[in-house]
Amino acid sequence: MPDEPSVAIVGAGIMGNGLATHFTLEGCDVTLIDHRQSNLDEAGARILDAVEFLRDAAGVDATPDDVLDAIDLTLDQDEGVADADIVLESVSEDLEIKHELFEAVAAAAPDDAVLASNTSSIQISNIAEAVPDAADRVVGCHWWNPPYLMPLVEVVRGADTSDETVERVVSFVESVDRNPIVVKRDVPGFVWNRIQFAVLREAMHIVDEGIASVEDVDAAVRDGYALRTAVVGPFETVDLSGLDLFQSISNDLYPHLSTADEASGLFDEYIDAGRNGVEDGAGFYEYDRSPDAVLAERDRTILALREARGESVGADDD
Repeated sequence: MPDEPSVAIVGAGIMGNGLATHFTLEGCDVTLIDHRQSNLDEAGARILDAVEFLRDAAGVDATPDDVLDAIDLTLDQDEGVADADIVLESVSEDLEIKHELFEAVAAAAPDDAVLASNTSSIQISNIAEAVPDAADRVVGCHWWNPPYLMPLVEVVRGADTSDETVERVVSFVESVDRNPIVVKRDVPGFVWNRIQFAVLREAMHIVDEGIASVEDVDAAVRDGYALRTAVVGPFETVDLSGLDLFQSISNDLYPHLSTADEASGLFDEYIDAGRNGVEDGAGFYEYDRSPDAVLAERDRTILALREARGESVGADDD
C-alpha cells in the first residue's frame, strides 16, 4: 500500500462523507463518488461542518475549505475508481445494489485494487459472489460512526478473501490512525453488531417485561455497564472477578435471558405513532433540538472520553 494511498469512496451519505473527511485529514488522496449531485452537495456541507467541529473540539489545524478542496467529488464512478488503491463502498444495505456496484467497480478499478465494503450486516462472501474472478480482493472494512472519532475498524475476511488483501487493509487502517480488529469468520453482524444487538434485545426484553423503564435501562447501560467496559472488556472483567464466579452466574442467569428471534413489538408501537427517532423529534425520547445538535453532543462526549483515556484526536495524532 502506498504511503499516501488513493481511496475511492462510493456513496456520499453520512458514513461516506465522514470517511472522506478522516482519510483526507490523514493525507490520503480521496475521491467521493455518488450518483446524485444533491448527495454530493450535502456531503460537501457535512464535510465542512465536520472539520469545523474537529478544529473547535480537537484542535485540528486544517481549514474546512482546504479539506473539501482536496476531495474529488464526482458523479463519474468509472473515472473515480480508475486509479484507486482501495475502493470502499458505503451504499444502501441491499445485496442486489451492492452486487451491481461491485460488478461495475471491479471492471473499472485497477486489477490489484482492494474492493472493500463498509457493510454492517451483509456477509462479505455474499457480496463477493458478484465478482467471482476478484473475490480474493473483496473484504469487509466496517467503520463506526463518526469515523473521524471512533478508533476501531472491523476488517472482515470473506470465504475467498486472500491473506494479502487482509494484510493490506489492516496496514491501511493503521496508516490512517485507526485500530483494526480482524473478524476471522464471515458471520452476520461481525463482532460489533452482534454484541450491540444482543444488548439491545435484552434491553427491549427488560422493558417489554415491565422490569424497568426505558430511561432506567439506558442509565444502567450508559452509566454502569458502558462506563466500566470503556476501561475493561468483557473477558477482562471476568478475569478480574474470577472465571468460577461468572461461570456460576451464567448458569443461573442464561435461562432467563431473551432468546427472541424477531424485533420487539415496541418498534412497531413507536414507529406507528410517528416516533421514528431524532429526525421526527421523538422516538423513545422527546427531542427539542435538531438532529445535528443531538449528534454534536454525542460526538463531543465521545471526544471527551477518548481524551480522558489519553488518546489524541486530529492535530496531535501520529
